[in-house]
Amino acid sequence: MLDALSPMPAAPISLHALASQGFLFATGIENSAPTIQGGRIRRDQMAECGHYDRWKQDLALVKDLGCGVLRYGPQFHTTLRAPGLHDWAFADETFAEVRRLGIVPVVDLCHFGVPDFIGDFQNPDFPQLFADYARAFAARFPWVQLYTPVNEMFITAVFSAKYGWWNEQRHDDRSYVTAIRNIVRANVMAMQAIVQIRPDAIFIQSESTEHFHPECPLALPHAEHRNAERFLTLDLNYGRRVCSSMYEYLMDNGMTREEYHFFQRSAPALKRHCIMGNDWYVTNEHLIGGDGHSRWAGEVFGYDTVTRDYHARYGLPVMHTETNMDEGPRGDEAERWLWKQWSGIMRLRRDGVPVLGFTWYSLTDQIDWNHALREQRGDVNPRGLFDLDRNIRTVGKAYKRLIETWKPVLQAESHCLTLPVSA
Repeated sequence: MLDALSPMPAAPISLHALASQGFLFATGIENSAPTIQGGRIRRDQMAECGHYDRWKQDLALVKDLGCGVLRYGPQFHTTLRAPGLHDWAFADETFAEVRRLGIVPVVDLCHFGVPDFIGDFQNPDFPQLFADYARAFAARFPWVQLYTPVNEMFITAVFSAKYGWWNEQRHDDRSYVTAIRNIVRANVMAMQAIVQIRPDAIFIQSESTEHFHPECPLALPHAEHRNAERFLTLDLNYGRRVCSSMYEYLMDNGMTREEYHFFQRSAPALKRHCIMGNDWYVTNEHLIGGDGHSRWAGEVFGYDTVTRDYHARYGLPVMHTETNMDEGPRGDEAERWLWKQWSGIMRLRRDGVPVLGFTWYSLTDQIDWNHALREQRGDVNPRGLFDLDRNIRTVGKAYKRLIETWKPVLQAESHCLTLPVSA
């Protein structure tokens, strides 16, 4: 129904209750929804992966795995019908079941796409429209405490306005900087709006963790630029001053000093509500050639080394918020990747980096991510804990064992979990 009062009373999730888990084992329901082909096709992964029809079964599978946390959210493009007009029907049903099962949601409000009436990330009205939407969600579901307002801000801007793959499908620096400005401003304003409703809200910013390696001496300046650029969204989001080269890049491509100062003024007050969520795939390290073009390098440094750089920069608690791997021809590559990621987390914790959670993303296989959703082929990517018939995969069994064996140990180490806001 449209905009009826929520029947569910507020029942805050205690931060102390979260801390008592010792470690947050999570998965997610894939809800990417960018547009392609000039906006004519919407890649709604909830529809393509069958979640709309099997949502109750999917949530039961999360519970059966032993995951206490689920990255999940209503689709932005179907929930916000027009400015101030919301269709909460699907969210009301699904979030009631999430709550009944005792699963802690990390609510994903914008995952790569916007409603048709907004258009794309070049629209200067997007930040305010999104903040209003975030406030409306928080008011309707006041028991929710954990949020990822805009998922992977860096990737959203790069794929939409630099590589030209999604949404506005642009390739120029000015459009790219406009997308960064609007996306991060929307994220900051959404956090401000949510905190007005839920003062102890926690924001787990799922962001892609990247590193760029120079292939030859001529590639050094290109790698230096890209390694500074990868921090832009988080620097702005946390109110950290960017380096001089990035400041010039922003100013040269349309950001005004006042727009930059907005982030410096607004973001630091929110930082105490933040956990640095970071995502890691085999494609997150890149090799830069002398001509400035890049290609995937595979794992060179690995999750723990690159995450250590991000933690040193921002000084926040960390949560590993996404990873996956295809099963591969032998059928065990995903399981091997799971244990590799887990070993990196254990090393970081041993070295004093406060990593408080891990996420295999997503619950089920996905569609067409082998070509980044750019082409509508219907290719099934065997990266989930379950296949699309909801049969558990080898990696799903391994993750369930990992949770069963490690959860009691990590609960006893609850001192390692440092949350930024006290209840």
